[in-house]
Amino acid sequence: MSVTTWSAVVGTVAALLTTLAFLPQLAKVRRQGGGDLSSSMLAMYLFGQGLWLAYGLLNRAGAVIGANVASIILVGAVAVMKSRAGRSAAVRARRLRIAIDMDEVMADAVAEHLRRYNTAFGARLAVDDLHGRHLEEFVPPEHRAAAEAMLDSTFFEQLAVLPDCQDVIRELTLRHDVFIVTAAMDVPCSFDAKYHWLRRYFPFIPSSNIVFCGDKGVIDADYLIDDRARHFLSFKGRPLLFSAPHNAGETRYPRVSSWAEVREVFGRLDTDSLPHTRIASGESSLLTGVEARS
Repeated sequence: MSVTTWSAVVGTVAALLTTLAFLPQLAKVRRQGGGDLSSSMLAMYLFGQGLWLAYGLLNRAGAVIGANVASIILVGAVAVMKSRAGRSAAVRARRLRIAIDMDEVMADAVAEHLRRYNTAFGARLAVDDLHGRHLEEFVPPEHRAAAEAMLDSTFFEQLAVLPDCQDVIRELTLRHDVFIVTAAMDVPCSFDAKYHWLRRYFPFIPSSNIVFCGDKGVIDADYLIDDRARHFLSFKGRPLLFSAPHNAGETRYPRVSSWAEVREVFGRLDTDSLPHTRIASGESSLLTGVEARS
């Protein structure tokens, strides 16, 4: 075989190998994303291939032109898939985990408890009477056992949904991971009733995102929206105190007074500026407006 023939064989094999070298990488990026690939390397490689293509065109070298066109297509496909995978990963990483309490945050438990108490004992207590205090503080000692017994399974079946709650939570689920976290251990008989209440009014919340617990410090979330400040003591994320008559005097935590304000708080979050992990310390300014009202 002549030198010319060997040269043609070697050149053809080299062109095939260098041209097809990115096929395995293309398959890997499609399966796993391209986070481990250097964008600078891809850009430099594409620029170099472009120069080789220009060289081939100037010298009318068909083999050089064909090899580099194929290489540009393959490497360009890898770069596009890497970019798309990176954007998708960033969007997924920016989804916040929001934990939401049920009683007096989603469900109007105060109104139902007052209704039952007033009916049972001929009292005339109103929501405004509970400013800064719990109902238990108004109940005479001889009525306390009966008042506690009112918190049976039927109590939780009849609770009204607070205004705008369904709409705002539905909106949050489109952008974030929402969990309903209720301290059902305080009233063990409420498990079944609370679950059915949530399925009736919030069917878009998957059952796997409903958490019955005692200490909410076990919840791994970015935010906890709750009416009881005690649950924030061991919680590692950011607290949002939902206004209720009994917590009127609480000043330690940022406060929201309605679901319209909850929508405002999370609507203010600039998701493009969030880190690709959990919330950074610099994010504290996002709640400035709400904290000013607390």
